[in-house]
Amino acid sequence: MNTVISNWQIVSVMDGEKLIGKVLWGTVVDDSTCRFYKGNYVCTSRIIKINLDSRLVTTATGSLYQLIGNGNNKQAKIDIDDFELLRHGFSPEQIRSLNHFSSMAN
Repeated sequence: MNTVISNWQIVSVMDGEKLIGKVLWGTVVDDSTCRFYKGNYVCTSRIIKINLDSRLVTTATGSLYQLIGNGNNKQAKIDIDDFELLRHGFSPEQIRSLNHFSSMAN
């Protein structure tokens, strides 16, 4: 097993109404590859295979992630313009809040 993730979400990355791809975002429980520290977030490359019955996700880079728990059942979506925020650790909810406050300021 490569990386075990909890508090996970499948995030759709959108360009307007067009789906660019889906990524996995969550908290690292264990990582046998030594790429991630326990307790840190991870945002994966594009998901190519999801098996929710076995709770396994495979990404475009060939990484394998085991999902712990039910994850966040909300349909998380972010705009491609916000993808770097996700990659830098902001959750989809935090990104939504930032966008909400930004639109209120304008």
